[in-house]
Amino acid sequence: QVQLVESGGGLVQAGGSLRLSCAASGRTFSPFAMAWFRQAPGKEREFVAGIRWAEGKQYYIDSVKGRFTISRDNAKNTVSLQMSSLKPEDTAVYYCAADKTVRLGVSTSSNLYTYWGQGTQVTVSS
Repeated sequence: QVQLVESGGGLVQAGGSLRLSCAASGRTFSPFAMAWFRQAPGKEREFVAGIRWAEGKQYYIDSVKGRFTISRDNAKNTVSLQMSSLKPEDTAVYYCAADKTVRLGVSTSSNLYTYWGQGTQVTVSS
């Protein structure tokens, strides 16, 4: 059984930075891709960034390009999300997720991810 545990959320002023981390544990952990999703109150969960585990190719939604960077450490089974120039609209619960199915690219659909963390709150004040 794979477990994902996020850390690093918190309260930050607009323009500030935060780094989220997600640690995976389990006897065999070899996802095809890892991703960060977020869910704001009253909104659907949305894909933020993803990374293919083997080669590290990254994918982002347009609203975070140039501000967020996803990275992974295969040896430590961790994935991180460095968030800079944060805006109030980035406020949400952030979840990391793992997709074990080989696909073209990285899926942006939450339904296709097998494992999920418990989420970490990110609040950006104006």
